Amino acid sequence: MRVLKKPRLSIFRLRGAAWLLGAVVVALGCAAAQQQVPARNTAAATLCPALQPVFPAKEWERIDRPECAGWSSAGLEQVRAKLSGMATTGFMAVTGGRVLMEYGDLRQISYLASLRKSVLSMLYGIYVDRGVIDLDQTLEELGIDDHGGLHGDEKRATVRHLLMARSGIYHPPSNGGDDFASAPPHGSQRPGEYYLYNNWDFNALGTIFEQVTGKNIYDALEEELARPLGMQDFDRSLQRKSGDSTRSRHLAYHMYLSTRDMARIGYVMLREGNWNGRQIVPRWWVKESTTAHTRVHEMNPPRRREGPFGYGYLWWVFDRPESGPEYRGAYVGLGAVGQQILVMPALDLLVVHKTAPGRGRSVSHQEFLEVVALLLQARCGESCTPRE
Repeated sequence: MRVLKKPRLSIFRLRGAAWLLGAVVVALGCAAAQQQVPARNTAAATLCPALQPVFPAKEWERIDRPECAGWSSAGLEQVRAKLSGMATTGFMAVTGGRVLMEYGDLRQISYLASLRKSVLSMLYGIYVDRGVIDLDQTLEELGIDDHGGLHGDEKRATVRHLLMARSGIYHPPSNGGDDFASAPPHGSQRPGEYYLYNNWDFNALGTIFEQVTGKNIYDALEEELARPLGMQDFDRSLQRKSGDSTRSRHLAYHMYLSTRDMARIGYVMLREGNWNGRQIVPRWWVKESTTAHTRVHEMNPPRRREGPFGYGYLWWVFDRPESGPEYRGAYVGLGAVGQQILVMPALDLLVVHKTAPGRGRSVSHQEFLEVVALLLQARCGESCTPRE
């Protein structure tokens, strides 16, 4: 299977006005959809059985009639049409554990970019719960250092600070695609005081994970997630680190997954870490890691305060009440050029998007959220769901 190489990462920008407008469109669109769909449409000739939530087996189940799950077929076709005009290479919307709609090649494996960080958060939760990792250990206690040395307060940063991107360490990372260029002066912020999306924190977390657990990060990925979740396309041999080791000792632990295996990652999170009766990721960790420890008004640099997100433990958390009830408790993993796993517990909905890098392909996070807004307009609820 051909795996496409990664491009240089880019930073997304999400303007507040555009986001708020999108939220209004979603609210109006959902209302309009419910008005436009008759109580008994043409699909109502055959009554719908109740659909109970399921877990995927070797293959994902599909919903043959979206109306039976409370979604408009015509509305979903509009989503498909929008995706066809974008650089999207894979897309899945999952509700109740069944595929509501899909687009593109769900088997193609490509890199996750910064979405790797959200996956690492899940692995951290497993080993924290087992008592192997102590979130309050300092870098000094762990013996973590880098070229030129860490000094003063930097050594007192804890694992928890790194998970929240609040370490106060502004050492150059081994790879780009972050906000390091906007870092405050060296030594100006104490650990825990200031949020900055700096890849040094995230890459150092990879080093710490391997050092404390004694496991290669990719072996842990296979053992703790890929196998238990029944990933269909996982290939251990494709997983590899990268970065400039002359800038930092801590390399980026890039991960390579298919769209349908990304969906399994998202679905176990939607089910609060449980997979068909087995607790894969601790339930308390799912809640803790997807809570906005940094609120949207605290985000740095200031332009990030214009978007919808706060930050948890390596997950972006929707943190604006005006976004609407659909986004209550929602969170997302984000990666450059179009890698997204969006979990929406209020709707029992999972949305996965992938853009395999290459040939200049890219889908911004703003464009992804516009697709989500269009998807939510396809919700028609009980008005289009004939029941027995």
